[in-house]
Amino acid sequence: MRTKNRLVADEVKYFKPELSNCPTCQSKLEYCHTVSKKTISTLDGVKTIVNMGYRCSNAECENGSTVFRSAQAEHLSIKHITYGTDVLAFVGELRFKEHKTRMEIMNILNEHGVVVSERHVQKLYERYTVLLRASAEENSKKILKETVDAHGGIILSMDGVQPEKGNETLYVIREVLSGTILAAKNVKSSSTEELMEFIKPVLEYGFPILGFVSDGQKSIRLAFEKLSPKTPYQYCQFHYLKDIAKPVVDKDRKLKTNIKKKLRGIREIEKKALTEDTLESETTLAYTAAIRSVLLEDGCPPLELPGVKVYEQTKQIKESLEKCLDKKGASCTRKDVQNSQ
Repeated sequence: MRTKNRLVADEVKYFKPELSNCPTCQSKLEYCHTVSKKTISTLDGVKTIVNMGYRCSNAECENGSTVFRSAQAEHLSIKHITYGTDVLAFVGELRFKEHKTRMEIMNILNEHGVVVSERHVQKLYERYTVLLRASAEENSKKILKETVDAHGGIILSMDGVQPEKGNETLYVIREVLSGTILAAKNVKSSSTEELMEFIKPVLEYGFPILGFVSDGQKSIRLAFEKLSPKTPYQYCQFHYLKDIAKPVVDKDRKLKTNIKKKLRGIREIEKKALTEDTLESETTLAYTAAIRSVLLEDGCPPLELPGVKVYEQTKQIKESLEKCLDKKGASCTRKDVQNSQ
């Protein structure tokens, strides 16, 4: 419980070092003093954690001045916060796995008996991301070493995404050969100097760099050139293809728009088919559903043009309809089908 901003423990737990004997001379360890005493909020209640320090009993041992403490006690919380690491991990899970807001996390923690404000939730979230970043950095270095062993070096790419004009831009640095994301940061300014400060920590890993890749943004290119002028730089192939294919993509977009305009009449056909309970009406509804599905085709320009894909697929639907009419010997003419499609 908490009284006037002061935590009152439900229980006091004492911790000794996991070692009982000196690792150097094997003499018995003896209690010397309390290393730390801290009251923390955990998911199991409020606890006071007392970490007791021990020294080697052999006065002539080189470890005589070393104070041994409990690693378990150290892991129960991190410095400068009065919440347990279990609470910290729970906050991370609620935010990243369940996508809860700060207010929702605060309410859930309070329901678990952890007294916390929205401001405290923000601080816990920030501490969690720091721990996560440290862990991710260590894992990234391991992957980069494996990449260097396999290819002789790494290739760095950098790109920025701005959700809306006036907002901060999210820049991401990625290692191309392994696909590993090495850094990500929101920046207010996309100046060469600010981007250089963002890139520097990645270069300081010390791995050999085979080349840089980015889009045509001048500030990114200049940042790479100033930091490592002798490293080859390449314009991203995807962005290059996208730029030279822009006229084709624009025409493809117009093609898709024109096809959609001609197919606006399918809603009326659907309404009419829904009022009837015949094999023909079922077939009609199946064809209209197929057409609607085709119109949702986005493709991936410039490598996959959505307008061309829509044209080819609607052409197949039209040919299928004409075959049905030929087999059925329907009273409506081929021209009627073409007009409706």
